[in-house]
Amino acid sequence: MTPPNAAAIFRFQDWSAIPLEQVADGVQRQMIHGDRLMVCRLTIAARTVTPVHSHRHEQITLVERGRVEFVVDGQRRIAGAGDVLLFPSNIQHGATMLDDDVVLIDIFSPPREDFLPGGQR
Repeated sequence: MTPPNAAAIFRFQDWSAIPLEQVADGVQRQMIHGDRLMVCRLTIAARTVTPVHSHRHEQITLVERGRVEFVVDGQRRIAGAGDVLLFPSNIQHGATMLDDDVVLIDIFSPPREDFLPGGQR
């Protein structure tokens, strides 16, 4: 059964229409989110390091382009285009972009409040 407000919440987006946000040196982000899900497309310069961190959100990362060395719970793993990673809530993880620029699709549930306008950073 379709909810009565489905037309108001349904969106059809093309990444080229979503603004790029510079979030750090060498890191640009585009995002779309609903009430319980967030998708971020990150374009990250070669050799950029994202520090090891954790968060309460479940995360799935799809490597769209490039190669990345991930550190997950102390273990290193190299991922490339076509690879998919599942990060459970609160797991320690970080990454180093290797030789080329990288494009990652990060999916979060629930949405990252700190990424939303007015959220804590």
